[in-house]
Amino acid sequence: MNIQDIRNQFPILNQEVNGRPLVYLDSAATSQKPIQVIEAVDNYYRQYNSNVHRGVHTLGTRATDGYEGAREKVRKFINARSTEEIIFTRGTTTSLNTVAASYGAATLNEGDEIVISHMEHHSNIIPWQQVAKRTGAQLKYLPLQEDGSISLEDVRATVNNNTKIVSVMQVSNVLGVVNPIKEIAKIAHEHGAIMVVDGAQSTPHMKVDVQDLDCDFFAFSGHKMCGPTGIGVLYGKKKLLENMEPVEFGGEMIDFVELYDSTWKELPWKFEGGTPIIAGAIGLGAAIDFLEQIGLDQIAEHEHKLSAYAMEKMSTVDGITIFGPKDPSKRAGLVTFNLDDVHPHDVATVLDAEGIAVRAGHHCAQPLMRWLKQSATARASFYLYNTEEDIDKLVEGLVKTKEYFSDVF
Repeated sequence: MNIQDIRNQFPILNQEVNGRPLVYLDSAATSQKPIQVIEAVDNYYRQYNSNVHRGVHTLGTRATDGYEGAREKVRKFINARSTEEIIFTRGTTTSLNTVAASYGAATLNEGDEIVISHMEHHSNIIPWQQVAKRTGAQLKYLPLQEDGSISLEDVRATVNNNTKIVSVMQVSNVLGVVNPIKEIAKIAHEHGAIMVVDGAQSTPHMKVDVQDLDCDFFAFSGHKMCGPTGIGVLYGKKKLLENMEPVEFGGEMIDFVELYDSTWKELPWKFEGGTPIIAGAIGLGAAIDFLEQIGLDQIAEHEHKLSAYAMEKMSTVDGITIFGPKDPSKRAGLVTFNLDDVHPHDVATVLDAEGIAVRAGHHCAQPLMRWLKQSATARASFYLYNTEEDIDKLVEGLVKTKEYFSDVF
């Protein structure tokens, strides 16, 4: 895995920001895009832009082949049994909302329980809040250990025969925690509950096998894994999807429309109303090709090394607090932190002046911020194109930030 060769595939990295070479450490928010993804989307619009499934002309056939070919790439990428189990959506948020609004609303009753955790992204909290309000179900939270991890003992103590849905992120976008999804799914199934997984932060960085995890639904976004924005995936077990109602109605997802009733197409198209995200799906397919050419195991190994290096180097900065597990082997490629007496937004602003892009705020995880007793945090997140030199520059920037605010105050 030659990092410089990989970096050369990302044109955006070859620029200066505020007179400094760009150091992009915000891939947990969105990753950068390699040339072959950019070219795949460009080629679709230049060479065979057309709607899918509907036309019999040449461009329509090529567009349909590209769109459905991307679905097959996704199927193989996450090891689903069938392309019928792969629904294209706008992203993780839409995927999770679909499960809550369709499966959850039809299945839950008063007295039923939905179990999630304090570390969840808002996209995996609010849909369950809303469906709980509509159905009378109760929302329960898995407690977190001191380092932010989830213990299986707590899962066993929380999940019971009233639990109908367990929904947990595979990797925390704040703490970097990698959750034991396979084991949590087993406990959920022992009580007759289904397992929903937010895979937004795991799918770009490690091998995902939905059959091995035995999850019932799995959601992820293309833009965090070198693909375009606006495209995502909902995987669902076929037997569950078949019994679910669509949440959007209109063209493309129908079979027959009568004056007072309609019937739906078969899977997966009954969940893809309207003109689908054709260019996005084709771009996602190209992103999968790119990641597989490098190898997910190699990407994961590279990021673990970066995490260990970052934890070691950042820990030397005076007054820094790092959140999440201290053991780098137990976390993904991101480090969330705060500097004493410096607001995270000020940290990000000073770093930006040095050409370093990090994220600052509540990271769409306000319940977790309250659990951490922080109003906001700063986050540096790594991907396959980052280097130890990037982390060195981050540490230098943090030292400058401390010095700057020491002089000011």
